This record gives sequence, structure tokens and C-alpha cells, in this order.
Amino acid sequence: MSDTIRKAQCPVAAPAAFASLKSDEVVVDLGCGGGMDRTSEFESRWFQAGPWRMHTRLAEAAGRAAPPVVLVHGLGVSGSYLLPVGRCLAREFRVYVPDLPGFGRSQKPRRSLTLPQLSDALAAWFESVGLSSAMLLGNSMGCQTIVDLAWRHATLVERAVLQAPTVDGQARTAWRQILRLLQDAPREKPSLALIVLRDYLRCGIPRLLATFREALRDPIETKLPDVHQPMLVVCGARDPIVPQNWAAELAKRLQHGRLVVLPDAPHAANYTTPLELYRVVRPFFEANTIHRASSG
Repeated sequence: MSDTIRKAQCPVAAPAAFASLKSDEVVVDLGCGGGMDRTSEFESRWFQAGPWRMHTRLAEAAGRAAPPVVLVHGLGVSGSYLLPVGRCLAREFRVYVPDLPGFGRSQKPRRSLTLPQLSDALAAWFESVGLSSAMLLGNSMGCQTIVDLAWRHATLVERAVLQAPTVDGQARTAWRQILRLLQDAPREKPSLALIVLRDYLRCGIPRLLATFREALRDPIETKLPDVHQPMLVVCGARDPIVPQNWAAELAKRLQHGRLVVLPDAPHAANYTTPLELYRVVRPFFEANTIHRASSG
């Protein structure tokens, strides 16, 4: 059963992020080190994950012995919009941000992959990178990929953060999801729209629509009772796509689930309010490190 629902009492983050369409770099001011810095600690690498060549952003500023954290992007986009929260996490963790096959700079399969195929590709990527397991953080449909990974490749997932997990069972239709997306758009940083547009054009409309249908067909809630890893469900109080009652329902279905509500966050807290998200994610991930040290 899940722990008691609570609201995160975090100060409002400093202006968080904006991006250039010329590259995947993101300029951020997160209060994580002072001033405006480019995320130069992230470098691009490519790994062969089964038949697919996957682009990955990797930050090892915390050292190669630091615990690994994998960030999983949502529908139609690349991992670039995860870099604001990734940069914060990179101070304590080794951070990987892969582009799943068909998205971002990764290889494009001829046919769009199903959700199980996406999580299988992520599992193959783990092997290619040399990760026996890791902690994960996903946004939106990325949460569905993580849950499927934990459900079918359980040993790879130590614990995970499900930030704005889709799709709300009370609004599992294309039109209702599109309406909610339009409601969320003005609540995000304006620069996010540029990143999303670039990534949608890069993946292509047919792939975007096919993957959208996959998300709608995936009843994430039915898998959660069989997921044994600790999971932190995070939703924003200003997120119209993932309302609090849906996030609470998912947390209750998990064997070891907990819900945190970010009072100032919309759907993409990883981009718009990354510091607020980081402040609840960091202790959750650090608890895993403490647990491993005490049991080892």
C-alpha cells in the first residue's frame, strides 16, 4: 500500500530553462551551482541496443562510481527536455538520458515500436551500456515505459520516480488528452514548445500518432500491483493532464508507492520547475544508496 499523500513544501525555483533549436544543449539556472551555465557536463554517446543505435546524453561529473540514474522521455520527444532536472541530479549521480528508438537522434525503425518493444529496447540499452540495474525517472509516457520495464525486466529497476504518469483512466481518449495538453501548454516555460515542436518534426507525425495510440492502449494501472520496486509518484498541482486523483490511485496500487504533489508544477516539472522536482527526487534516490550500503 502507498504511504500518506503529502505536498512538497519547496521554494519556487529560479527561472529554470530555455533552449536553442540549434542544438540539444539547454541553458539553465537552477540554483544548483549559481549562475547561467551550459550543460557541458552532458556528452553525446551512441550505443547499440539490439538492432537499434541509440543516442544517449551522459553526465559523469559525480564520478564513475556514483549511482546511475536513467531519465526516460515522454511521447514524441527526445531526452533534451529532461536536461534541466538531469543537470541537478548530475551533482550526486551518474546520469544517462537516452533517446528511445524512433526519437531524438536515435535510429528510426521503419515501423513505430510498440510500448513493450520500447521497453525491450531500453533493456537492451542497459546491457549495451553495461548497467546491471539503475534508478529511473520518467515523465509522462516515459513512466509507462518504466513501469513496463519494471514489470517485464524487474532486475534492471532498483527504484523509480513516475513524474506525471499517463494516461488517466478517466480520460483515455485522444480528444480528451489533446484538450488537456492544450490546457497545460500555457503553464509551461514558453521555450518548451520550441523543443517539443523540433522533436515532433524529427520523429515525424506518423510515428508520433502511432506512439500516441500505444500510450492510450496501455492500462498502466493494471501492471502496478505486480511491481515490487519502490516507486515515487510525483504530480504537479497545476497539471491538467495528470490530475492528483489519478496520481493518487496509481500510488495506492503500487506495493511500495508514495505520492508527492508539487504545488507549483505543471505537467513537465522536469523542465518548467526542475529544482522543485529535484528536491523531492534526490532524497528518494539517496535512500536507495543508503539501503544498498547497509545491506552490502
